[in-house]
Amino acid sequence: MRIDELPLLIAQCQKMGLPKLIEKYFPTHGNWHGLSLGWVVVVWLCHIISQQDHRLCYVQDWVEKRRQTLRGSIGQSLRELDWSDDRLAASLRYLSQDENWEEFERELGGNLVQVYEIETNKVYLDSTTGSSYCGADEAGLFQWGKSKDHRPDLRQVKIMLSTLEPIGMPVATEILAGNNADDPLYIPAVNRVRKTLNKSGLLYIGDCKMAALSTRAKINC
Repeated sequence: MRIDELPLLIAQCQKMGLPKLIEKYFPTHGNWHGLSLGWVVVVWLCHIISQQDHRLCYVQDWVEKRRQTLRGSIGQSLRELDWSDDRLAASLRYLSQDENWEEFERELGGNLVQVYEIETNKVYLDSTTGSSYCGADEAGLFQWGKSKDHRPDLRQVKIMLSTLEPIGMPVATEILAGNNADDPLYIPAVNRVRKTLNKSGLLYIGDCKMAALSTRAKINC
């Protein structure tokens, strides 16, 4: 990673309003000390993007080697323990509040559209799956389902993604159990897009599974 990439990534996250939005929708309790959750997550995201590595155990050492650059980019004092395994695990627990994600995503998407003056006339809706060798958990996301990866021997998770065309910017994302059918996923996705963009009359593009009469009727409302 080039040293000048890190300030650029942090500045981009600031422009998107990520630190403040994370702190707004995922508040921490009084026992949280040191750098705020928003900045801990932003620096962690910079590590993931630059190193292409999401493992917790390497972040603390990575931060320590770039402490001066990070301090100058963030403008706050840093503690080595702000990115310890325990602190990052605690961050994930805060971010796992499903009920807050939709509102967080809605405001973040709205910010991006306004900041970059993105055209919002066409939205592409589609689902995909991700397979895993993970063990069985009947209450979990990874379930048996029709595999789009041609791996019926693996459990899978389903991802419903709504993106702005032609730039492909995600507007709404939903993670579901892998045994969900595609047909019922379109209307919730459309509703989330409308809330994020605060706009109706959009052109929605999808595959044949979006052609169900009930789906088309609700989209046209």
